[in-house]
Amino acid sequence: MTQPSTLEFLKTEAAAGAVLAGAALVAILAANSPWAGAYNSFIHAPFTVQLGAFSETYSVTDWVKEGLMAVFFFVVGMEIKLEVLRGELANPRKLALPVLAALGGMVGPAAIYLLINPAAPPNAGWAVPTATDIALAIAALAAVSRGLPGSLRIFLLTMAVADDLGSILLIAVLFTHDLRLWELAGAALALAGMALLGQWRRAPYLLYAVGFVILWGFILKSGVSTSLAGVAAAMTVPITARRHGQEGVLKNFMDSLHPYVAFGVLPLFAFVSAGFSFADLSWSDLVAPVPLGIIGGMFLGKQLGVFGAAAVAIRLGLGRKPTAATWLELYGVCILCGVGFTMSLYIAALAFPGEAGAQAGVRMAITAGSVLSALCGMAVLAYAARVRALRGSGDPPGL
Repeated sequence: MTQPSTLEFLKTEAAAGAVLAGAALVAILAANSPWAGAYNSFIHAPFTVQLGAFSETYSVTDWVKEGLMAVFFFVVGMEIKLEVLRGELANPRKLALPVLAALGGMVGPAAIYLLINPAAPPNAGWAVPTATDIALAIAALAAVSRGLPGSLRIFLLTMAVADDLGSILLIAVLFTHDLRLWELAGAALALAGMALLGQWRRAPYLLYAVGFVILWGFILKSGVSTSLAGVAAAMTVPITARRHGQEGVLKNFMDSLHPYVAFGVLPLFAFVSAGFSFADLSWSDLVAPVPLGIIGGMFLGKQLGVFGAAAVAIRLGLGRKPTAATWLELYGVCILCGVGFTMSLYIAALAFPGEAGAQAGVRMAITAGSVLSALCGMAVLAYAARVRALRGSGDPPGL
């Protein structure tokens, strides 16, 4: 990925993070206002989609999660493919640090959660704090990034992409059940058709859309998370251009869909998923093991896991510290990795299905963990920027 396109992507993510945070705030305010009944009626209203033999009825929240979020994962899948083939993840010397940091950022939160919940039920709640919300994390970094090296943004972006890949693998392993083989066979045929379509350099874009919808429909019926439909479809999109001198098909798709996902799909998902009523929470709910495990995993486990893995990789020579960045600046970015709002809410909906009481506490914990991580990370980075300004552009001693 070229530097100009990366910077443009970062600016989009920063703006999208603000919109996403605003949508979540509106949801929380609505759930605690005189219009709470209308808000809950809307997000739980049944809605039927019928197209020929396909007919499914879900709530508005579930349609956003199972339908629109598949488009989000389609864009994420294309970002991962582009990074692996032509971006930061294509360089082995640059690949090690963000990948190892992402791995540490998944182990750390899970360990903290399980430490607080040693007798955790088999609901995979430990996976909730392992994710990083790239839009909100980039937005938080952008707010305090003046005077800081741009390599920190690239590290955070690349780490978050690797983290997304890890989250997708967790979803595939933990939340795939009751498989329906005929539907899976249909999904495999649809995916094969999309792969063949990718060999046709001038294939009409409409055919990709039709193939994606067919693949999504089979995956929805198969018992596999629809997030995998998005990622699998992304792998079939060719990176080459349709004609010489044009932008690649994958890059074109990604750039075209990203604004709709960033400013439409994700804020809508936050609006229907983030709302929780304070009236439904008691003191015992706030200090229950599950919410504490999520907050501890996001705020403590994430920063310790990411920074610890990154530090070990750098000390052992497996990776290189972001160019011109100090240890304190790197640590501040690692704290921001604990902002896991969107992906954490998505995983929580899978880990705690239909548990209304648990969902309120879980949503509160995800919100609290994300806010703590954002505020603390921004404070550390603001201090680091002040130190850099006072001592010059070189690395401050001991930092």
